[in-house]
Amino acid sequence: MRVFIAASMLVLLSLLAACSTSPAVNGGPQFNPAREVVKAYHIGVDDQLQVSVWNNPQLNVNEPVLPDGTISVPLIGSVRAAGSTPEALAATIKDRLKAYVRDPQVVVIVTDLRSHQYLSRVQVTGAVRTPVSLPYRQGMTVLDAVLAAGGTTEFADANDTMLYRRDKQGEVKPYPIHLGNILQKGQLRTDYPLEPGDIITVPVRTF
Repeated sequence: MRVFIAASMLVLLSLLAACSTSPAVNGGPQFNPAREVVKAYHIGVDDQLQVSVWNNPQLNVNEPVLPDGTISVPLIGSVRAAGSTPEALAATIKDRLKAYVRDPQVVVIVTDLRSHQYLSRVQVTGAVRTPVSLPYRQGMTVLDAVLAAGGTTEFADANDTMLYRRDKQGEVKPYPIHLGNILQKGQLRTDYPLEPGDIITVPVRTF
């Protein structure tokens, strides 16, 4: 019985590992459902930050990032915040505070996302009722964006829709979207999760 349970657990763990990433479908882009959008967020100008130093409340800070990209922390003064992740900024502050505080424990939280970096857009163009540029939100899919654009027009060649995405090397790559199948048949194989900067283009039918 114990052997059976152990074998079952191994099978379950294998299945979970296989599901940790979503494979490309029909040549589509690779997506990771556990994509850490918020964790990987890079602080920008105007973001509101809360800096907490454990057991040292006099060193706590709650202020926006200044136009020069810095915040001011007691004892150590100006610290570059823009461009860092919250975790990296906490490590920088901790390192500089060591000259004044024994083993400081620092946590940085972005309490209000205001920077231009956060306001990345997803654009829907072509044969849709209202071409739009939407603020990106985590979990948004192709269908969400197209519905926000009012759906397709009667002239749309929906199954020839394309998703355009810039990769890490700066190259824009096209991915086919079978939008007609998504809208009319509920076939969601190409209803890909979107990323900031994506462009969806719905072509017009040729007669």
